Parts: sequence; C-alpha cells; structure tokens
Amino acid sequence: MGGTVSPRSAAPLLVPRALAAQLMRLYDFPDPRKPGRVIRGYDCHHARRTARMCAAVASRLDHPEPRVRNYQIACLLHDLGRAGLDQKLFGRVWSWARKNGVPTRPREWRAVHPATAYGRETEAFMDRHAGDLAKLGIPLDTWTRQQVEMRMGYARRLSRHLRAAQPRLREMGVKWAPWMGRIMMYYYYPEKLSGSPRWVRELAEVLVACEQFEAYSNRRRGQDYYTREREKLSDAFAYLDKLRVEGILSPRVMAAVRGLAGEGVFDGILAEARGAALPKSEIRYLRGLKTA
Repeated sequence: MGGTVSPRSAAPLLVPRALAAQLMRLYDFPDPRKPGRVIRGYDCHHARRTARMCAAVASRLDHPEPRVRNYQIACLLHDLGRAGLDQKLFGRVWSWARKNGVPTRPREWRAVHPATAYGRETEAFMDRHAGDLAKLGIPLDTWTRQQVEMRMGYARRLSRHLRAAQPRLREMGVKWAPWMGRIMMYYYYPEKLSGSPRWVRELAEVLVACEQFEAYSNRRRGQDYYTREREKLSDAFAYLDKLRVEGILSPRVMAAVRGLAGEGVFDGILAEARGAALPKSEIRYLRGLKTA
C-alpha cells in the first residue's frame, strides 16, 4: 500500500471548491407539493465528508491520481438518488421498517420475498405495507412512494437523476464515465458490478465503507433517519465487519480504512459529522485500530 498520510493534510477535497459547490446544487429538488419551493439537498455535507474519505482511501490503495479525482466527483454525487428527501417522512418510514425487521435494501427484500420481480421492490413494499403505513398516519400518495423509492428503487431513481444532470455536468466540464454511476449503486445492487474490472469493484467497496463509516458517525442523520440517540465508532466498524463477512467489503479495503482511521486521518471529519469534538474514549478506540 502507499505511504502514511499526514493527518494535517489528510482526506482533502481534490476537486476545485467551486466545482464541488456546483455539484452539490444538483441535489436541489423542486417541491412537487409547493410550487416555487426548492428542497435543498439534505445529504450534501455527508456527501462532501464521504468523498474526502473515499479519495484518501483510494489513494492509500494506490489508485492513480486522475482516477481518484473522477472518483471523488462520483462520491460527491453518490446520494443523488435521494434528492428531494423529506427528512421527517423518510425517517418515519424507515425507522418503522428497521424497528419491525422489514428489509430496507433491495437485495435484502428479495431474500425475504423472492417472488418480487427484480426492480419492482418499491411497488412490492408499498403493496405489502400500505396498511402499516396508513396506521402510522402516513399518506399513501406519490410523495410517500418517492421516499420509499429512495431506498427500495434506488437504481431507478438515481439513473433518472443522473440522466437529467448530464447537460449540467457537461457545462461544468465533467466527463462522466459509466463506471462512475455503477459504483454509486453498489451498496444496494452489488450484482450490477458483475464483470466490471477489479479496480471498479474496489472503488465501489471504498465508497460503501466510507459512506457507512460517516453515516454511523453522523448525528443529524442518526436522529432524523433512525431516531438514534448516540453514535459509537465501534458500532460503525461492527457494521463494516458484517459487510466484510457478507462479501460486500474486501479485507484489503477494510485494512486501508482501519489504517487511516487509526492514524487519525479521519478525526476531523468524524468530529464534524458528530457536531462536536470526539470524546477521549473514541480517540483511544481509533488509535487502537492501528494494532487491531
């Protein structure tokens, strides 16, 4: 692997800040319920932090710099399929689902409900759980269906948003490549990378690892999505280890993430995600990753 990254200059934003700001505006979504109102991108700060972490890990894994820069652009847009997220409604639906053991990813849904046609998980979820949502006082309308699609039909929704964004990306001078979109779907649809080059699969794994690492440290997202009361870095790595056992993450990617976290490369990003300095106990946990 590459050399040690100094925490002082670690996990940088490689793309120009002006370009990053333009990319973040792609998350803005016209509110269909209130003409003239724009829903600002809920996940923009999460996307920026994740993209910085991803570039650091990809560099540690010796991916060439031009590829890492394009990769960071894709990582900045990895949640574009959630443009228009209604944090209150989205949180109610998916907090209920988790609490009641309802699958929250397409592949998990198909494992429990194998008769579901591929790509029709949103419709199957709504058909099966419409009564449960109604009991919660959630309206069974197009807006609720969109919030469900943000998880159960993520590939479909992301593809629509990426197609719509292509003219603006060209205006920004971004040369979009097909692999950039495929890695963004890996968490929900690992099968879509079948036959891809090994380096594409590895960058997809890095995105999943860093996105989940940041999400498990993200206080606002934890409160809004899952009514989580606190964040623990050990919980984040327990989940990453679960993904490793499932074959979603490789030992090589896990080692790179652990190594950088143990060196302190991500301390500032994690504190930003928490909205407060990391407690000493969490710092000790991170430093312990160097020898784990």
